[in-house]
Amino acid sequence: MMLQARALSDLAGIRHAFFTREGGVSTGLYASLNGGVGSKDAPANVAENRARMAAALECSPKHFLTAYQTHSPTVAVAATPWAPDDRPRADAIVTRVPALAIGVTTADCGPVLFADPRARVVGAAHAGWRGALGGVLEATVAAMEELGAARRSIVAALGPAIRQDNYEVGDDLIAQFTAADPASGSFFAAGARPGRAQFDLPGYIVARLERAGIACEDLGLCTYADAARFYSYRRATHRGEPDYGRHINAIALA
Repeated sequence: MMLQARALSDLAGIRHAFFTREGGVSTGLYASLNGGVGSKDAPANVAENRARMAAALECSPKHFLTAYQTHSPTVAVAATPWAPDDRPRADAIVTRVPALAIGVTTADCGPVLFADPRARVVGAAHAGWRGALGGVLEATVAAMEELGAARRSIVAALGPAIRQDNYEVGDDLIAQFTAADPASGSFFAAGARPGRAQFDLPGYIVARLERAGIACEDLGLCTYADAARFYSYRRATHRGEPDYGRHINAIALA
């Protein structure tokens, strides 16, 4: 049902999970632990799935929080629970409030969970290529610092995401990245077709974090390649499927 990173599991007073697609009640395309409120899955199934995830993190479903994600560098601060219809538009959440589980939804993008166990501040970021390029990772770290975290004490982990072998992009994406930083070209390998390349999104995420002074454990798992355990937007698109499930990746202070 869930995966964990050693870097975070070793921290006292921190609970976290990179939830897989296993262990829920949804069926069909969404089988089985779909947490995406924006999917076309039955709302009752999504609610039950999210309740199971909340229970795994030892919090109530009302305290299991995600945002309305827009591939932005915007960070929300969770001080109190919000209703599903009041979700902030953001791609990262930070908190210092115990028993609030904060999470991001993914289906190929990179989920990054952060914790400063000394200051007792946690964060979760949704890093697709737009968000990572736009600075969502650095913005999350800065928001944690505003809550009292110390950069030198922050630990991070990157969960399941699409890997380079399965992430074909166009030359236009290379141009956007190299315009921002010429060194970014190293994260693109030649593609099998003219005008195409293979992008190492996880490598780029880890490099951005390291440049910001944050060590990051990478679980090294590919959402596209492992259909039994993971949802994948790109795999669903290649198969011509009308929709796809969403993972939740969450962290909480005990």
